Amino acid sequence: MPRPTAAQFAYGSCTVIFSTLAMLLLSRTSSGPGVALIAVAALALGLLVAMTVPLPGTRTVTSTPARRPDAGREPVRMPSPARVSATAGESTRGRAA
Repeated sequence: MPRPTAAQFAYGSCTVIFSTLAMLLLSRTSSGPGVALIAVAALALGLLVAMTVPLPGTRTVTSTPARRPDAGREPVRMPSPARVSATAGESTRGRAA
């Protein structure tokens, strides 16, 4: 089983804290069993959120592979700089003579 990442810890912890506060404020409960139930529900929600954070390096598999827009095209070949300068030099010499 892989170790949890920092993102999973962060998302899970924030979910537990904020969901506990929200549920306690919305329910206005002050009894022990009510607070315990809210705490258990917040922990379960935090665990769920932490486990659904995607792990780094994992990819989802699609049914059809994505095609690149330039697939099937031949790359453009540029002339080398030496050939371009030699051609340019010959044409200027020809004009001067």
